[in-house]
Amino acid sequence: MKAFLLFRDRDFDPEQRLPPNADDLVQDLELATLLDTMADGDHFVREVAGQTLLASLTGVDDIRYRQAVLSDCLRQPAVVRELYGTAVEAIEREWKAYRYFRSPDGILYSSAEVLELLMTSLASLRVISDTSAKLFESGGFSTFSEMIATDLDDEYFRTVEDHLQRLRFRQGVLVSAGLGVGNAGVDYVLRRPHDNRQTLLQRVFRAETDSYSLQIDDHDESGTQALSELRERGINLVANAIAQSTDHIIGFFRPLRAELAFYVGCLNLHERLSAKAEPLCFPVPAEPRSSQLSATDLYDPSLSLTLRERAIGNDLAADGKSLVVITGANQGRQVHASPRGRRGPTDDAGRNVHPCLLPPRQRLRRPLHALPPRRGRDDEQRQAR
Repeated sequence: MKAFLLFRDRDFDPEQRLPPNADDLVQDLELATLLDTMADGDHFVREVAGQTLLASLTGVDDIRYRQAVLSDCLRQPAVVRELYGTAVEAIEREWKAYRYFRSPDGILYSSAEVLELLMTSLASLRVISDTSAKLFESGGFSTFSEMIATDLDDEYFRTVEDHLQRLRFRQGVLVSAGLGVGNAGVDYVLRRPHDNRQTLLQRVFRAETDSYSLQIDDHDESGTQALSELRERGINLVANAIAQSTDHIIGFFRPLRAELAFYVGCLNLHERLSAKAEPLCFPVPAEPRSSQLSATDLYDPSLSLTLRERAIGNDLAADGKSLVVITGANQGRQVHASPRGRRGPTDDAGRNVHPCLLPPRQRLRRPLHALPPRRGRDDEQRQAR
């Protein structure tokens, strides 16, 4: 089972390599403020959001795929948060369950207990998916809903419940074995227990069959130990199979939790920026080698999150341009001051500014001029007063 909510054909990889300049990007773009807002106190959301943002997408189809999923999340935020809560609850249940790893009997018992807890989470996931499948339109959520409906159908839950009932061994353990060299036991196989459910008439008129039994005295420690070893040999393969099944389900919930965590972070950020009436949109991606770059009312969200009022946006019309110089956010000024004691290009007022990056073998032919701040609606209102 795969979620495929962040990528079309693969799960989120928490071990993916980040860019070499990841720390510089976080500092230069003030991503710490952005990530704290996305996390809203959830450390896991912050970690996943940071990894996802720094591992940027470059393919247009991949960007549109994720935008479509996010659009569904914005339309159904309560459902997405409920799905995320279900995934978190499943992982916490597995983490809190005590595991016995010393013997096949202990592995079987603990794995069956965890599997039973996880089935409750899978059932909740199935209910949420069934009730909300028609509310989503993106390819990511459509694939997710189809996967849940196909892999977690009623037959699946009945089969797992039947196996869990049998693995409780309320009628004992039925094991077959053969004799090897020196009459040593070989080929231990756990058998399905006999169905002893019979009507009264069947029990009265059933034919008597010969059977042989061996009863071990309560004080016979060696006999009890030998019987325990026979039991463990019989259930060893089943114990490993149940443990692998449990790991398989946990292996589904972990990436599901991570992928939903990113979208929960996006919902938190969207709510904060919307509360400030900041403009929001889905950028239209262009091919990497195309010379299309334009925007209206573009602003720095990290700067906006630190201000009480709205950030002043800027329009960008750079279609067909091969070089764009952008100064950083600095409380509305359009140039950065250089560190003290260092000489560099200056503006008309004699203030030092950071030199921009120029193409090779080209020099700065004239001083940089400080750009006047763009007048916004807030400035016009203050002037009117």
